[in-house]
Amino acid sequence: MTTSPPHPLPSPPALRLRLAPRIGVPRPIDGAWWPRSYDLPAELPALLRGLPRAWGDITSVTVSGATWSRVPDRILVADRTVRLHRALAASAPDTVVLLAPGQGRWDLLVVPPDTAEETAGSLMAAAVDSPG
Repeated sequence: MTTSPPHPLPSPPALRLRLAPRIGVPRPIDGAWWPRSYDLPAELPALLRGLPRAWGDITSVTVSGATWSRVPDRILVADRTVRLHRALAASAPDTVVLLAPGQGRWDLLVVPPDTAEETAGSLMAAAVDSPG
């Protein structure tokens, strides 16, 4: 009896994230993220795992309540609890705010998941290339 080798597991899709260069001055937007869906509990873990280590452990995330379909109070990411907050004000509907105690705050532009690839690429480039 011959056995075939096990099929390799498919690799997860690449994280669609662009970060602005660190130039020493504060910026209104620190990067751009293009999630694949509006399912925050499914999308956020990959984002948090893909951030630079220098950003520290993100413990709190604030998103627009109008943008995301489901925002639980907290999720578990890499054995850490991350608190989620829903901003009700429409002041920044296209951003996600990441907080790491003692490290800082980072604001990412959120490109809508259903955006065409060419448009999303342009939006992400504009967000990180502008001096602020």
